[in-house]
Amino acid sequence: MSEAFAVAARRVRRREYRLAGLLAGLVALVGLGLLSLAFGSRPIPLGVVLDTINAYNPSDDRHLIVWSLRVPRTAVALLAGLALGASGAVMQAITRNPMAEPGLLGVNAGAAIAVVLGASFFGVATMAGRVWFGIAGAGLAGVVVLLLGRAHETGTNPVRLVLAGAGLSVMLGAVTGIVLINAPTAVLDDFRTWAAGSVAGRGFDVAGVLAIVTTIGLVLAFSIAANLNAISLGSDLGKVLGLHTGRTLFLACLAVMLLAGGSTAAAGPVGFVGLVAPHLARAVTGPDYRWILPYSALFAALLLLGADLLGRMIASPDEIATGIVTALVGGPFFIFIVRRFRLRPL
Repeated sequence: MSEAFAVAARRVRRREYRLAGLLAGLVALVGLGLLSLAFGSRPIPLGVVLDTINAYNPSDDRHLIVWSLRVPRTAVALLAGLALGASGAVMQAITRNPMAEPGLLGVNAGAAIAVVLGASFFGVATMAGRVWFGIAGAGLAGVVVLLLGRAHETGTNPVRLVLAGAGLSVMLGAVTGIVLINAPTAVLDDFRTWAAGSVAGRGFDVAGVLAIVTTIGLVLAFSIAANLNAISLGSDLGKVLGLHTGRTLFLACLAVMLLAGGSTAAAGPVGFVGLVAPHLARAVTGPDYRWILPYSALFAALLLLGADLLGRMIASPDEIATGIVTALVGGPFFIFIVRRFRLRPL
């Protein structure tokens, strides 16, 4: 009896530690967000930033910079980070692949070709409008990779999925290049900035669309968190445990389509954030996806916000694109993952 009480007490303490970790992460995220509002080509004191939030004065140019430029930029970086972290965790669960993330499985390439086609052939000029094209392209690319990897028939195979994602990315990249060569110069200039992975110049229209898409995607992802624990063990074992595998996979793919597609369309193909964050979360929480998902989203938001802030600070008054900073950080981590897991399922 005493042993049962001890086990229950350990579970309660573990849960309290995890909740405390989430709270600490949220506090860090708020602090990083304030720094993002304060630093840039023109540093603005934190007091002025707080005054802008509490009592916006459009006649003050510092308030104008914070509210019109840095608030939507910070919001997009935060939302894109949440989306990339959660989508990466879901993808690693359903594919049982430790290297799964939107960039490696063709989702970014699908979003890219959709954004280019929308701008070139359908005259979509606003970033908010391109988000919807990015979502559709990301979703279609993800479905094609799963079909090519034959995950629906023989179970997920890490090597097959990575090869399918790489092949699809190369093919879609070639098509994107062909379209861009024949596209107007304005489309090429916009794509060049977007392809580097940047949240600069994003307005409230983009933040609003991304907020809606991310919220729906996170709700879907969290609704199947418990099922992901079973499906990450394999589809056969999931069926033995009474899991409705098809429905879970459908909801998971829909969540990834919204999260990865929306974030990629809004912030560009930011690599490695969706790969790194789930592994950091798993190191803290263990294998339970009910905790991996919120921690992964939180860590990814911190990484993306930090990368955006670092890119502004190290090259001030110019800046380095967020996607370049995340690639410099995530590249070595990717090599570590390859060497550690050797493409074995999770």
